[in-house]
Amino acid sequence: MTAPRTLVSPAALARPRGRAVYWTVFTGVVLLFALAFLFPVYWMATGAMKSPDEVTRTPPTLVPEQWHLGGYADAWELMRLPTHLWNTVVQAAGAWLLQLVLCTAAAYALSRLRPAFGKVVLGGILATLMVPAQALVVPKYLTVADLPLIHTSLLNDPLGIWLPAVANAFNLYLLKRFFDRMPRDVLEAAEIDGAGRVRVLWSIVLPLSRPVLGVVSIFALVAVWQDFLWPLMVFSDTDEQPISVALVQLSQNIPLTVLVAAMVIASIPMVALFLVFQRHIIAGVGAGGTKG
Repeated sequence: MTAPRTLVSPAALARPRGRAVYWTVFTGVVLLFALAFLFPVYWMATGAMKSPDEVTRTPPTLVPEQWHLGGYADAWELMRLPTHLWNTVVQAAGAWLLQLVLCTAAAYALSRLRPAFGKVVLGGILATLMVPAQALVVPKYLTVADLPLIHTSLLNDPLGIWLPAVANAFNLYLLKRFFDRMPRDVLEAAEIDGAGRVRVLWSIVLPLSRPVLGVVSIFALVAVWQDFLWPLMVFSDTDEQPISVALVQLSQNIPLTVLVAAMVIASIPMVALFLVFQRHIIAGVGAGGTKG
């Protein structure tokens, strides 16, 4: 079998000079990428600690001349961050839970139960990915404003965020592809032992699907957390708005340093979420690579 060709040959790496050049270049590239990703975070975090005059100064200062930590406290109180963060958590958690339950059930049915016209249904679901999200805003708003059959308005209600978020064709397809590549012998052994469809899903499929469920969870939570246009249309009540809308609505007559501090605080949950699910994201990238 022919060895894979690489940018640096094994013979070059075997020499001391080759190894030194390789590790020097490798370290430099890693540092450059780390700097490119971390510098905006540093700039935002330190910008909230500068004075209003210093943060708009040209040329800018890399390190605050005087550290003002009161910007974070002012942002917490003036912009009512606890209320809006809690609204965002409720909206994101509900959308995540409903999406995880319904998308998993639908993907399992299409993958393992093989219903009649399953391929037609899957094709219709995937066809929605070709429709721009902006084209669906008006139909979604009219539906939420006057829910068909029961004629109930979901405006200023978390259900206005939860229900549209459930229909996520991309996450459903991602789950289905993962279920398609599960080892058949494991599932068939469970069925031979007398496990029903629901028991197989709960005891076999879901434990094996932790990597892809972690990826889907990240996609679902981030999509709701960073969304601006749809929550702006659904929530006219300021007390019910999520953090993405509140930062814009309450930014008038607010010092720039306070606004930057509020953005730093709003980004902390997503950073923490990424760190928690980091292992699952990496595992989910290569999940299903070997078909059983």
